[in-house]
Amino acid sequence: MAVKYDYLIVGAGLYGAVFAHEAVKAGRSCLVIDKRDHIGGNIYTEEIEGINVHKYGAHIFHTSNKAVWAFMNGFAEFNRYTNSPVAIYKDELYNLPFNMNTFHALWGVITPEEAKQEIERQKMEAALPEGRQPQNMAEAAIGLVGKDIFEKLVKGYTAKQWGRCAEELPPFIIKRLPVRFTYDNNYFNDRYQGIPIGGYTRIIEKMLEGCDVRLSSDFFADRKELCALADTVVFTGMIDEYYDYRFGELEYRSLRFENKVLDTQNFQGNAVVNYTEYEIPYTRIIEHKHFEFGAQDKTVITYEYPMAWKKGDEPYYPLNDDRNNRLYEQYRALADKEKNLIFGGRLGRYRYYDMHQVVACALEDSLQALKG
Repeated sequence: MAVKYDYLIVGAGLYGAVFAHEAVKAGRSCLVIDKRDHIGGNIYTEEIEGINVHKYGAHIFHTSNKAVWAFMNGFAEFNRYTNSPVAIYKDELYNLPFNMNTFHALWGVITPEEAKQEIERQKMEAALPEGRQPQNMAEAAIGLVGKDIFEKLVKGYTAKQWGRCAEELPPFIIKRLPVRFTYDNNYFNDRYQGIPIGGYTRIIEKMLEGCDVRLSSDFFADRKELCALADTVVFTGMIDEYYDYRFGELEYRSLRFENKVLDTQNFQGNAVVNYTEYEIPYTRIIEHKHFEFGAQDKTVITYEYPMAWKKGDEPYYPLNDDRNNRLYEQYRALADKEKNLIFGGRLGRYRYYDMHQVVACALEDSLQALKG
């Protein structure tokens, strides 16, 4: 007779692992499955040449939530890495986020007041009719930082990242980009920030202790049998796929990664370098050793190429425009009627989450579930 579990958790990524850990801690039994041949989901790290390589793009943990930070530090010690990416536009180099170093490189300004005056001048040149709010990302970006920054650091990068020009994207996307009138290259404004020493995979391994784990396991191929093994299903895949695309496909963006091992100690001098001009097909190059201040003889770099998503591709980012959000609400309405079924993570909730938000959601969802 098959073993009966309290929870079947579909997806061994961060959300699933946090939920599983809390469930096991409360005395519940969990079967965790994943279609990939490894745990960790998109935060999986793999050691190459003594370097912890972020196999699915750069992941820097940051949060102002003290409880979440304390929770994560229960599984690993975090180093003092501070995310300070740089951007290259043609032969020009700029600091990110948009700050006084960026403004000085663009306009030669030195004081915050000079920078504000120049941005205000550019905003006035492109001012919207009185009372009209920005209708797209281009209008929102120019209204936030002026035309120069939009043209050099936002326009091309955005078109590559989302597969649409900024005029076709919702205005809220630009709100993720910080603007500061200080000489501070720290991208995140959170109180806590760092990279787990030894990589993220070790964290997930510890979270999944006490669980049964099956890898290379296709939920949809054995759905009936797997669901019969547990009282409750925690699903972290695509919510539209779970419902067999009943109302149509939600849109996502995918990524392709090209890794190279180089016989040099230091390729670009920074963990993340963005390439903002549209003509360069990749959005950034990641040099992984700099996340942990590595001094290895060799280095590993990753070129990150955004891609259109189609069925069968790996979905990375939900495309949260009005049409897709309305479609998601139809699926959400189905989910709300379900019993013993929990949707979680970026794909299950069709929302862009940072890692600390995923952890917070998983902790809250598990708390609510375990009360029942």
